[in-house]
Amino acid sequence: MKRVGAHVSIAGGIENAPLRAAGIGAKAFALFTKNQRQWKVPELAGQSIEAFRRNCSDCGFEPLHILPHDSYLINLGSPDPDKRERSRTAFFDEMRRVERLGLGMLNFHPGSHLNLIEPETCLRLIAESVNMALDRISGVTAVIENTAGQGSNLGRSFEELAMLVGLVEDESRVGVCLDTCHLFAGGYDLRTEEALGRTLAEFDRVVGLRFLRAMHLNDAIQPLGSRLDRHASIGSGMIGLDGFAHIMRHPALDEMPLILETPGADNWKAEIRLLYSLQENGA
Repeated sequence: MKRVGAHVSIAGGIENAPLRAAGIGAKAFALFTKNQRQWKVPELAGQSIEAFRRNCSDCGFEPLHILPHDSYLINLGSPDPDKRERSRTAFFDEMRRVERLGLGMLNFHPGSHLNLIEPETCLRLIAESVNMALDRISGVTAVIENTAGQGSNLGRSFEELAMLVGLVEDESRVGVCLDTCHLFAGGYDLRTEEALGRTLAEFDRVVGLRFLRAMHLNDAIQPLGSRLDRHASIGSGMIGLDGFAHIMRHPALDEMPLILETPGADNWKAEIRLLYSLQENGA
């Protein structure tokens, strides 16, 4: 079964996230576990955790289909030791919050070398940060998100993702989330059945499909290989409906969170319906 959902708001309390996801017909969802624009926030309240777990159960969401995302402030490969330590502390806290919620994955952007250190050095710092987090927190898998390759951000190529995965000491607790807009901007085509097949085969060869834990479903405003992270609504960008129809029908993508991060939360309910219609009828 395909598990399509969206990155929903936690406004009013984290326990509201599963209710919002259910309200748009989602079969999976993503969320921030705190205000992602702030470094320090209060601990999760026990009653909020209890209500979140209860609402997930009542709405039929299992941990496998829920994809928390860490703060965009975090840069685990920062060349500045003080900023890297601050990022690590925040990442450990994010992992701990996920563990307390009873969830099993934390999605994160790898990091940036800021043109101050070599990319390989930065990748090793990121992996070191992940290993430190996994040593401190049990039961949570670190899920690396591919990037569009803007600026000095790492994680665009499958080779960079493979290096990160390979440097994580416990391979059972590392995975990858592939964002379709980032893939397309990074030079990986998805527009036809053949193109999708080639891209997934290349991912399997270089990284391994066994590490694929989730996808973000976003159309792309900019052309193939632009390296610009500009999301578009499903079918209104350069990937197009045909590409998403093939994604919805590909058996390797069953039972993992397929998360919308497209512009305009008001459109998500319709986009979820559209994606399931593509699975049945094609573009």
